[in-house]
Amino acid sequence: MSQERAFIKSGRNTIIHKDKKLDLVIVNGDSDPRIKVTQHGLEPFKEELPKNRRAAKERYLEMVSIASPDVFSEVKQLLFIQALDGREYKVDYSKKGTKLFVRVHQDSYL
Repeated sequence: MSQERAFIKSGRNTIIHKDKKLDLVIVNGDSDPRIKVTQHGLEPFKEELPKNRRAAKERYLEMVSIASPDVFSEVKQLLFIQALDGREYKVDYSKKGTKLFVRVHQDSYL
């Protein structure tokens, strides 16, 4: 039985957030900053990661492990995230630690 996810994949590197009841926590590589996708946009995720899906759901989160086989099967250098605030964000992991790491790519994709 396939479980309903709070996001859908598009193309080779786009995540579309689709459920405002759950925030997404984007996990790329082990050394990469984690990103929380809320209905108001993107923010850093500084908390401890939930231990499992149930613990995540209790915190109204869904973990998105980019390299897992059910997502993109590899760590990404560049990721696009369409958030529920109507913006598409460009996340460039080669620029982590700079203000160019997360930028608004399109102000309105709707």
